[in-house]
Amino acid sequence: RAGLYAMTAELARNAGLPQPKVYLIDTPQPNAFATGRNPANAAVAVTKGLMQSLSREELAGVIAHELAHIRNHDTAIMTVTATFAGAISMLANFALFFGGARERMGMIGTLMMMFLAPMAAALVQMAISRTREYAADKAGAEICGHPLWLASALEKIAIGAARIDNHAAERNPATAHMFIINPLHAHKHDSLFATHPATENRIAALRAMTPDAAPARAQSPRPTSSSRIPKSGRRGEAGPWS
Repeated sequence: RAGLYAMTAELARNAGLPQPKVYLIDTPQPNAFATGRNPANAAVAVTKGLMQSLSREELAGVIAHELAHIRNHDTAIMTVTATFAGAISMLANFALFFGGARERMGMIGTLMMMFLAPMAAALVQMAISRTREYAADKAGAEICGHPLWLASALEKIAIGAARIDNHAAERNPATAHMFIINPLHAHKHDSLFATHPATENRIAALRAMTPDAAPARAQSPRPTSSSRIPKSGRRGEAGPWS
């Protein structure tokens, strides 16, 4: 774990953030998420499966992505979104049961409203979550200085998440949008109900950030060189980490 803590501290400094708390989750599925009400009270959590699956460069890309969520105040944004989504459902129920809508709409209309209002609320929440993932990918690539580190990590995590269950997330699917890759098997390939953008699209966007794909951007953040990442193994070597 020492290598993970040191890496997170270095990347947090590069992102201009206070060092977040770091948690290791005893789950074989490779995944990670960030939480906290603001940058001063934030945490990054990674699974044991992630530590065992990624090289140190790929892990740096993942940590940088989660730090980008913290810097962008995405946790607060998603809380507001969830509140808004709940308000849609509440207003629909209020209209149905206190506004005389049942008499005007009939049984079929009432059932449709009860079904469609929560669905619409969920779609709003998912759409905002997908937008924030693209932003965190871009900012995370800039924090670590190497877009391909994150692109390679996303590819490995997506494969692992599709093959290995995350029982904690399955029991509480409302948290799926917090993870770097959707931990749930249901709706994983359904674009309408996806909590995240398609992984291949995220990878393509990251690859487009490389110098060979686009002109260098002025005033890019100071990259974290490979030599500055704590060495828990050789370059390119996968976990487990110490």
